[in-house]
Amino acid sequence: MLLKDKVALVTAGASGMGRSGAELFAEHGAHVYVVDVNEAAATEVAGGIAEKGGSASAAGVDVRDLDALKRLADQVVADHGKLDVLYNNVGIPGAAGLDMTVEEWDTGLEINARSSFFLSGYLTDALKAADRASVIFTSSTSGLVGSPFSPMYSFTKGGIIALVRSMALALAPDGIRVNAIAPGSVETPGLPAFFRASPEETEKRKAAFFAQIPLGRAAQPEEIAQVALFLASDMSSFVTGVTIPVDGGLTAK
Repeated sequence: MLLKDKVALVTAGASGMGRSGAELFAEHGAHVYVVDVNEAAATEVAGGIAEKGGSASAAGVDVRDLDALKRLADQVVADHGKLDVLYNNVGIPGAAGLDMTVEEWDTGLEINARSSFFLSGYLTDALKAADRASVIFTSSTSGLVGSPFSPMYSFTKGGIIALVRSMALALAPDGIRVNAIAPGSVETPGLPAFFRASPEETEKRKAAFFAQIPLGRAAQPEEIAQVALFLASDMSSFVTGVTIPVDGGLTAK
């Protein structure tokens, strides 16, 4: 019970890495806000947590809507008066290549970077009200090295790494830790979107990409969640301002 009596919020919490993180946080005693643009799916995840004896709330929020994010932050404060763990997990692959519209660029930037920045700001007082709060961002190995699939994705995920360093310094006097996870390939429903090909070609590209990973496979969402739990808990009480690659050794080469 590493998060007993803690309050946690997970964006993109209805599937993939976010769902695994939300479920694991609840398993370790946290009340979890499962936030997702798909409200029905978020409600299903929160219901599943409750059925297993955990505690969770669902919120259907489009993170591009800053007013909705502010209302969400206000609701957390009204419900609990604090937030112990903010897991800024939301992100999309975005448009490929350099030939994209302004609207596609803006959408990627809004979802991958702007939303997490402003949500963190809206919740800063709630984080200060907690005892040794933790903020976690989902970056990517594409923020550490170039992505052959989407320069925009690399740009936003690299920006997250810089943001984490700055926020860690700014919030350290308040005892708030800020870190990031940089997953490589993870077996989630969204993984095929990164390969931008037909189902048959996607499987070929996946196999070729996985062959480059020293451990020879993609991660499972639960493996990312375990690192998130480490960063959320007091096990990482002296860790701040860092990005942890969880990539099977891909960036070690």
